[in-house]
Amino acid sequence: MFYLTELGNRLKEAREAKGLSLDDLQELTKIQKRYLIGIEEGNYSMMPGKFYVRAFIKQYCEAVGLDSEEIFEQYKSEIPSVYSEELPEQLSRVQSRKTMPAGDSKVVEMLPKILAAVLVIGAAVLIWVLVLNYMSNPDNDDKKDAKQSDAVDYNKSEEFNNEEKNADQKQNEDDAVVKDEKKEQKLAVTSSSGKNSTYELKNTDTFKLKVTSKGSPWVGIKNGEGKLLFQGTIDKDKSQEIDFTNEKEAVINIGRAYETEIYVNDEKLEYSISPTEVNTQLVTIQFTKAE
Repeated sequence: MFYLTELGNRLKEAREAKGLSLDDLQELTKIQKRYLIGIEEGNYSMMPGKFYVRAFIKQYCEAVGLDSEEIFEQYKSEIPSVYSEELPEQLSRVQSRKTMPAGDSKVVEMLPKILAAVLVIGAAVLIWVLVLNYMSNPDNDDKKDAKQSDAVDYNKSEEFNNEEKNADQKQNEDDAVVKDEKKEQKLAVTSSSGKNSTYELKNTDTFKLKVTSKGSPWVGIKNGEGKLLFQGTIDKDKSQEIDFTNEKEAVINIGRAYETEIYVNDEKLEYSISPTEVNTQLVTIQFTKAE
């Protein structure tokens, strides 16, 4: 039966301070548990040899955070020494591979040079074959010329097509401008007398009326058939909108013309009669829808 030595106690206390069990230490150091117990008990006779005693103690110290050189110096009387004559015995356990024969070694040394020469010769042969193949085919130049000619013709065709597209696009833009000019609405006064004024709206296919208040005017709105579509006071900064696209006429009766603005398709109508001079006005807008 073995008892813990001073070194064994020191190592065990360090291990327990780290919260490590012998199994944990075995996992960390890869040293068999029985050898770890032998180190703590000072039972070095169970070790494979003195060399392993020192090696295992060193690994144990490093795992638990101790300085192995300090431990070896402090407990040198307990730890067996390793003499130089023991090293060959330890090293003799590891067998090296047999030395390669001299002839084989030379072949191995020459192998990279042989491979390089083979690659160079192969590349030269490949280039020679390609050159012969090209020189033996007289149609190459003709095909090249034909491809260049096709490319020129294709470029000319593309240029012509682009010119046609640009011309068509310009024509479409011109047509759109003419079309827009034709459709630009015209809102003009045709007559005015007393408090009555008549306007004509044409060159548009929509007629959207908006009456906006700048104060609190009274407004009445009818269509050409006399049907009342709106009647009442419009609060300040509010608007009354009515779509007259399907009507031929709009009649607006205004109580305070100076507090009222009229818009036709977002175009502001200019009073033909001064609203500050004639407060109450009757504005008629006759609509001719564009075809």
